[in-house]
Amino acid sequence: MTSNPQKPSFKTDRSRLFKDRFAQFGITSGGVMVLVALLLIFFYLLYVVQPIFESASVTKRTELALQSEKAYLGLGMEEQTEIAYLLDSAGQVDFYQIKGDKTGEQLSSLAVELDGQVSSFAQSAPFLGIYAYGLDNGQVQLVKPSFLISFPGNQRVMKPRLSYPLDGVQLVVDEQGQAIKQFAFSHYEDKTAVIAQMADKRVIFASFSAEENMFSGEIEWAVERSLLPIEGRVDEILISPDTTRVFIRSANQIYVFDTRFADEVEQIQLLAANEENANLVNMNLLAGANSLMISNDNGEVSQWFEVNTEQGRQFAKIRAFESVVGAQVDIFSEFYRRTFFTTTDTGELGLYYTTSEAHLWQGKVTDGAIEHFAVSPRSNAALLLSGNTLNVVELHNEHPEVTWSALWQEVWYEGYPEPAYIWQSTSASDDFESKFSLVPISFGTIKAAMYAMLFAVPIALSAAIYTAYFMSPELRRVVKPTVEIMEALPTVILGFLAGLWLAPLIEAHLPAIVALLIMLPLAILGTAFGWTKLPKQIRHLLPDGWHSILLIPVVLIVGWLSFAISDSIEAWMFGGNVRQYLTNELGLTFDQRNSLVVGIAMGFAVIPTIFSIAEDAVFSVPKHLSNGSLALGATQWQTLVRVVLLTASPGIFSAVMMGLGRAVGETMIVLMATGNTPIMDWSIFQGMRTLAANIAVEMPESEVGSSHYRILFLAAFVLFIFTFIFNTVAEFVRQQLRDKYSSM
Repeated sequence: MTSNPQKPSFKTDRSRLFKDRFAQFGITSGGVMVLVALLLIFFYLLYVVQPIFESASVTKRTELALQSEKAYLGLGMEEQTEIAYLLDSAGQVDFYQIKGDKTGEQLSSLAVELDGQVSSFAQSAPFLGIYAYGLDNGQVQLVKPSFLISFPGNQRVMKPRLSYPLDGVQLVVDEQGQAIKQFAFSHYEDKTAVIAQMADKRVIFASFSAEENMFSGEIEWAVERSLLPIEGRVDEILISPDTTRVFIRSANQIYVFDTRFADEVEQIQLLAANEENANLVNMNLLAGANSLMISNDNGEVSQWFEVNTEQGRQFAKIRAFESVVGAQVDIFSEFYRRTFFTTTDTGELGLYYTTSEAHLWQGKVTDGAIEHFAVSPRSNAALLLSGNTLNVVELHNEHPEVTWSALWQEVWYEGYPEPAYIWQSTSASDDFESKFSLVPISFGTIKAAMYAMLFAVPIALSAAIYTAYFMSPELRRVVKPTVEIMEALPTVILGFLAGLWLAPLIEAHLPAIVALLIMLPLAILGTAFGWTKLPKQIRHLLPDGWHSILLIPVVLIVGWLSFAISDSIEAWMFGGNVRQYLTNELGLTFDQRNSLVVGIAMGFAVIPTIFSIAEDAVFSVPKHLSNGSLALGATQWQTLVRVVLLTASPGIFSAVMMGLGRAVGETMIVLMATGNTPIMDWSIFQGMRTLAANIAVEMPESEVGSSHYRILFLAAFVLFIFTFIFNTVAEFVRQQLRDKYSSM
C-alpha cells in the first residue's frame, strides 16, 4: 500500500510572499520618505535664504514736470512715498502727490515763518528730517515738513503742514548780525548746534540748549559760541547728529573739530584726504555719523572713520569705491543703514554698501544733471530733481549688508581697530550696524564638538571594547542598559546641571579638576599593574570579567583626594588664586562657563551614543574569528588588536561619527553651559557660541523677512551641510573599512 506524498501548502507560501513584499515596500517607502523630507528641508532653507543674495535694482516710477520754475534747495518724501515736498529759496514748501490717482498734482504750498531774507540753506541728518534756512541777519530758522493723518469715512487722508522743532524761535548764530553764507546744524534731544560761515568769512560754532525758567516756567535758550580758526576758503561744512564733531572742507583739506564743549572747541585732526592727482569734490556723513564719505574728481569715493593710532583716535581711510570717472559726484546716505548713493552731473545714480564693500547698482536715471536727491525713510524709493523735472524711482535693496565676503571674510567695522570676524546682530543703539560673520559661530560649533569628542571618545570606546570583549555576560547585562539609558536624559537637564552646578564647581576647584585628570589614569594603570603582581590565589578569587569592580573604590578615593588637596595646590603653585594667576601670569581669560564645562557636559551626553554603537560592533564580531586567533596561540590583547578591532572598525568609526554629529547639532547644553560669546579662541577656559545655540537664542527675536532672520536660516543651512559632510565622510570611510576587512 502506497501513500500519496503531502502536497505543499501554497497558502503558506503566498502569505509569506505577501509579507516579504509588504515589508520590502514599507522599508523602501520609509527610506524614500526620509530622503524626500531631507530634500524638502534642504530646499526650504534655500528658499528662505535665497533673497539675501538678490541683486539691488532701481526702476523709474514717476516723472513729473513741475509747473513753476523755482530755485529749489532741498526735497524729501513721507514714509508711504505718496507725497513729496520741495523747499525753495524764498521760504516756500511745495507738496506734490507722487503716488495714486492724483499723481503730479500740487497739494499745497506753505510758507516758512522767516524774519529775514534767505541767504543759505541746510538739512539735518536724514533720519531727523529737519531743514533750516540761514538768514541775512545771522539767524537760523528750523522747519520740519510733517503730515496730519485722519480717517474720514475710513479713508486715510494726509494733510501737509509745517512744524517747528524750536517752537518757531529763530536761533541767533552771529551777534553781529552778519548774513550766513553757509552752515550745518543738528537738533539733538534738547540741544541744537550750528556751525556757520558768515559773510565776513568768520566761522562760528554756536550751541543752544533749552532751559526752563524756574519762576515763569518759560523755555529760555542758553547759547555758547566759539570762533573757529579756519585758514583759506570754506567749501563744505558738516556736523554730526549728536553735535560732537564738526567737519570743514577747505579745498583738499578737511578740518576735524571736537565740539563736545562749545566754549572749548578743539581741532583734533587735519586730513589731506584727496587722492593723488585728484581733488576733493564732496563729503557727507554716513548713517550713524561714525564714517566720513569723501568723493574725488577721479571718480573714487572713500570711507574714513576713527581708529586707534599712536596719536590717539584718528580718522583713517578704510576702503574705497569706484564711481563715474570724469563727473561731478555727490554723496547721499540712507536713514539708518550704511548704504550710500552717488549722483552725477551726467544723470548717473550709484548704489553702494560700505561694510560689505559692495557696488550694488549703477545706471543712468535722468538725461540732465541730478541737482538734488532724497531717499525715503524706508529706503524703498528716492526723489531726483533734474532741472524742472522731478523723478521718483523705486529701490529694491533689502539686504545690502549680506555678501559672501561679509559672511566669511574679515570685515573692518566702524570703531574697530582692525578687520575681524564678528557676529553681533543687535544693539540698543540706533547707530549700531549689524555684524553677521558666520565664522565665529561656525568656529564655536567645531570647538564645542572637538572638546566634547576629546572627553567622550576615549571613555566611550574604552568602555565599549571592555564591555563587549572582556566583561562577564552577567555584568554586561547590567552595565550596557545602564549606559544606554543615559541617552534618554534630557539635554536641558544636563545643560542646567552644567551651568548651575558644574561650572561653579570647576571655578572653585580648578586645581582639583586638573589633578583628577592626571591622577585618575595613573591610579587606574597603577591598580592594574599592582593586580598583576598579586599571588594567583588572590587574583583567582575574582571571576574573569569582573575586574572593573575593583576600580570603583579607586575612582572614589582619587576623586576625594583631588578635591582634598585642591586648596593646598592652589596656595603652593598659584599663590592662592588660580584665576588671578591665569590672567596675570599666563594672559588667559577665565570664563566660568567655558569650553571645559561644555566638553565634560556634552561629552557625557555623547558617550552613550558612541558606546552603544561601538559596543554592538565589537560584540558582533563572529566568535569563530576570535576563537581561531586564540587557538593559534595569540593572546587576548593580540586577538583584540589584530582581529576584533579591525573587523569591528566600520562600526566603531560609525559610532564616532554619529557622536560627532550629535555634538555638532547639540543646542541646549551649549546654550546653558557657555557664555554664548561668539569669539574665536581655542582656549579651554573661554566659551563660544555655536550655530545651533545661536539659532535658538536669536530666532525668537528676529523680524520675519529681515536680513537677521534669513541669515539665521543660512546658519541652519550651514549646520545642515556640516552634518551632511560628516555623515557622507563617515559612510565613505565605513564602506572602505568594511570592504577591506569583510574577508576576515
